[in-house]
Amino acid sequence: MPVPENLHATYAVALAAPPADPRGLARDQVARLVRPPLRDLVLGMLASPLLTLDLRPAREFPPLPMDLLAAYGASRAELGALSAASHLLAVRAAYRPGWPPAHEWAARAVAGAVGAALSMPVLDGFTPQILGRDRLERSLPGPDGTVRLTDWILLPHADGPHGFWFTTNGLARFGLPELLTENVPPTLVEAWGRVLNGLARRLLDLWVERLPAAELPVFVDLPEVVSVSLQDIAAAQGVEESMLREVSLRLRLDEPEGAAPAVLTVLAADDGPDRFDHLCAALFGPS
Repeated sequence: MPVPENLHATYAVALAAPPADPRGLARDQVARLVRPPLRDLVLGMLASPLLTLDLRPAREFPPLPMDLLAAYGASRAELGALSAASHLLAVRAAYRPGWPPAHEWAARAVAGAVGAALSMPVLDGFTPQILGRDRLERSLPGPDGTVRLTDWILLPHADGPHGFWFTTNGLARFGLPELLTENVPPTLVEAWGRVLNGLARRLLDLWVERLPAAELPVFVDLPEVVSVSLQDIAAAQGVEESMLREVSLRLRLDEPEGAAPAVLTVLAADDGPDRFDHLCAALFGPS
């Protein structure tokens, strides 16, 4: 698996009027609202070239994807605030792959602090999605440095002629390809979503373990067959699970034609017509 040199995060805050000193506002609000030890990381990024603030009239930015934001749950009031914004503050951060994902944590915390101070919506440019204040604050790491992975990835799925297609939206934040599964039966949509959450958590753990704190490698070897347990699924949701059950999944790195990014296609280790039913039953019991 190729390892990118840097990862990037972009958030935007809609503004009714431009603040006189956006960096000073961000620094003051981070110091006031963000808990340690995250506060020190964010203030350090804010004081460095790794995090930039770009304040401009809204018309100078590309048009915002209002239909997509609505599809991802933006309220009418949030969309109205975006449409009426005179300015946008783009918060951009860069950092190397590994743990912590300082680019994401710092950019989200800065945007959230500014948005909270001005009571204005925050846009996650990756998904894209509007992040309400409570949800944004809940997604940031607590004193122990842990996060719920489900606060950082989405599981959009679409109905096809032979079942549902899933593609994760969020693993690329950490430098990994997104996960793809085809032809999931309608009765297993919820269960398979939980499986993918657990697989994403397990893959991220394997990825981070292979990224040294010193010089990054050009490539990282990840196993073709990965075990996913109920503990992985629970960890993705920020809870604990005592029951010991796991299944094996096979990963295939696919390079689409053109400029589309690579994806990891998720298959059963032992393929067959009832593979999804067997995997879900092995983890969650018969439906």
